[in-house]
Amino acid sequence: MAMLLPLLLGLPVAALATGATEKPEQLPFRDTSLPVERRVDDLVSRLTPEEKASQLVNEARAIPRLDIPEYNWWSEALHGVANNGYATVFPEPIGLAATFDPATIKDMGVAIGEEGRVRWNQVERSGKPHHIMQGLTFWSPNINIFRDPRWGRGQETYGEDPYLTAQMGVAFVKGMQGDDPRYYRVSATAKHYAVHSGPEPTRHSDNITVSAYDLEDTYLPAFRALVVDGKVESVMCAYNSINGHPACASDLLLTDRLRGAWGFKGHVVSDCDAVADIQRGHHAVGTMAEAAAVSMKLGVDNDCTQFGRGVGPTWDYDRYLDAMKSGLLPQSAVDASLRRLFTARMKLGLFDPPTQVPYAQIPDTALNSDAHRALALKLSRDSMVLLKNEGVLPIARARVRRIAVVGPLADQVDALLGNYHGRPVKPVTALDGLRAEFPDAQIVYEPGTDFLRVPEPVPANLLVTPDGQAGLRGEYWRNATFNGTPALTQTDAGLSFERNTSNPLAGATETSTRWTGFITAPADASYRVGLEGRGRLWIDGKLIADNDSDQRGPNLTAMALRRGERHAVKIEQTGGLFLPRFVWNEVRADALAKAVAAARGADIVIGVVGITSALEGEEMPVNLPGFIGGDRSSLDLPAQEEEVLKAVKATGKPLVVVLMNGSALSVNWAAANADAIVEAWYPGQEGGTAIAQTLSGANNPSGRLPVTFYASADQLPPFREYGMAGRTYRYFTGKPLFPFGHGLSYTRFAYSPITFSASALNAGDILEAKVDVRNTGKVAGDEVVQAYLSFPDAPGMPVRALRGFSRVHLGAGEHQEVRLIFDPRALSSVTPAGIRVVAPGRYRISIGGGQPGTGLPTAQAEFTVRGTQTLPK
Repeated sequence: MAMLLPLLLGLPVAALATGATEKPEQLPFRDTSLPVERRVDDLVSRLTPEEKASQLVNEARAIPRLDIPEYNWWSEALHGVANNGYATVFPEPIGLAATFDPATIKDMGVAIGEEGRVRWNQVERSGKPHHIMQGLTFWSPNINIFRDPRWGRGQETYGEDPYLTAQMGVAFVKGMQGDDPRYYRVSATAKHYAVHSGPEPTRHSDNITVSAYDLEDTYLPAFRALVVDGKVESVMCAYNSINGHPACASDLLLTDRLRGAWGFKGHVVSDCDAVADIQRGHHAVGTMAEAAAVSMKLGVDNDCTQFGRGVGPTWDYDRYLDAMKSGLLPQSAVDASLRRLFTARMKLGLFDPPTQVPYAQIPDTALNSDAHRALALKLSRDSMVLLKNEGVLPIARARVRRIAVVGPLADQVDALLGNYHGRPVKPVTALDGLRAEFPDAQIVYEPGTDFLRVPEPVPANLLVTPDGQAGLRGEYWRNATFNGTPALTQTDAGLSFERNTSNPLAGATETSTRWTGFITAPADASYRVGLEGRGRLWIDGKLIADNDSDQRGPNLTAMALRRGERHAVKIEQTGGLFLPRFVWNEVRADALAKAVAAARGADIVIGVVGITSALEGEEMPVNLPGFIGGDRSSLDLPAQEEEVLKAVKATGKPLVVVLMNGSALSVNWAAANADAIVEAWYPGQEGGTAIAQTLSGANNPSGRLPVTFYASADQLPPFREYGMAGRTYRYFTGKPLFPFGHGLSYTRFAYSPITFSASALNAGDILEAKVDVRNTGKVAGDEVVQAYLSFPDAPGMPVRALRGFSRVHLGAGEHQEVRLIFDPRALSSVTPAGIRVVAPGRYRISIGGGQPGTGLPTAQAEFTVRGTQTLPK
């Protein structure tokens, strides 16, 4: 039967084995002198049907007879190499977008690519297999448009504007992938294609209705730019359906646009379980085999199945075998996908001697290097947005000797990192930064509330195994029922594993794990004790936490513990991808009163408040006031934190509010009552230094908002609606709290009148605009020159659209001519039918430090376009 199967499938028997005298290293696909296309064709021709199927999923299996190692396609690098040990952590992308600085984003992409290569090279030298998150195919960047601030994953994006998103995304991809003509440094992935931005709880089944206009005007431009201009190697298709067609089975998205109009040659990977969702979420087909077949025939090459773990060694790729055997999936489609997948692996150098691959020579010293740390600090500094300043900033060191710091985020590392992050070596919290920046001041920290206080792993020195060893006894089974003798028994110092640490038996089809021991409290106090990740926790035989998700945040229960008393601990996990974390924190008594007392004794109060990725993020089991499933139901600052701000402001002391968040906050009270507001985002490992230097004036803030800050969610259409009318600065006609592009400085800038290369041009011509920018203040600073285009009157036209920008540094009194070039695509608009054109008529352009009419300096001028030009899709 083994020999009949390929014949039944129309395959040559010769494809089953290498020649009798040929060794794997002598086969043509190993010959580096041959073109990649010939090598790939040779390799694919040698695979059996089951071997082919085994390569179509994220955990591609080894093929020993051809000496092809296993490869896990799933790695992440949103703002640094994620979930793979220590790595430089840059600001979350929403903060990166606030820099308006593609050149430095490209530098960051280079740094991340280098660190990813170092991690790969280290595992290669160890001789061990590469596990999840240890590959060279990174599923970043996220270039979805942050159309609504309630979306929990908007923090991962470059904001609400398609043009800004495209510029930043292209720079990131070029930095990551490198410019070697033969090899990629690493592979980048544009995700999630397309029309994807929440709600999170229903993403696996939602059908999104979107007009041809909004599709072309808002949701596709950044993807087109990354494919056409950035030459991104990979694209990830999304969970949702668009106009009745699952994104991973959309002829319009995958065939007409991606591989047709845009000429994409790379590979398409599904979001995890998105292929399965074609059947079980969208019910577009009846079986998994049909889902596999329809997606692959339309161009999906790699099926991420990790979160749908099944039974048996072939559970993840059986659907492709079934589809081939039943005739649903032709070999031509399978082979086309395999060619794209193996082309990517060959261009990453995975089939070539390391001596031939320049990126295999990157030294280990590149990982967490001083240069990368300095780059992280630069990006964090440049992302700081000064939203308001009533003259209290920068802080005058000579007059401020006592500083009260309040708010629950001031001493938190998690608030620096956002989501999809690595493990920083020496993260600097806001409190750390302030103490370093103001060494002569007395700094008192009182959080004022236990809300958002991050639980820490229970210290290992407070744990003991049943036989008296330090830590907990860990027993690991290769079954899901704790049956028989454990395959592994060891003492774990504590359940303080790095997030997304795999079970030691990760290769097993089924696992169950139990930890047992005792905990002793260090003091009489009330503690919140619990578990993060999948698992169940018992204290003294009482079930304390029961989590059914690997993504579950801390599930905590309040307990009164007495110093020296021992309490029995048992933790069990069945089938989890990642090991859980045993966490706790001490409940602080009289927190608000202590914060007020600190404020009374201070010269100035700094409130570090906001939200964290424990509240906003990807499909999370969160249901708190203002938050649901990872998304937000309110844009307000959480009430517990606003209470702290109001209480300390009532002391009469100057109040500086530092916001840490991944999405816009309706901080109406702070906007009216605080003396200054700095938006710090999730600023990365150097965030505390950047915050403190911004408050001291060592860093002149130059970030600009990449999203609109609304006064309330009531100003927006319903979250589930994807029509752009009334959303983002381009279509919102109300009064925002703070507009897109807003950001103040400690200096002032002025603009000369605009001069054009021509005041009238033909459709298809390029327009050049020049303006002189002068620093009229007393200190050096960066200005972000922003160019907004207003279009001739036509149905559906945006109010205005960002179509150019430039970051310039000017010393006090200095000036510089800024030239902005507008090609036909930059001058284009979209018809109601979804056709992109350069339309005839009168245009207005505004160039300045923000949008026109928002109080920031601008220059404005008009020009005329004659005729019409239709642009390619």
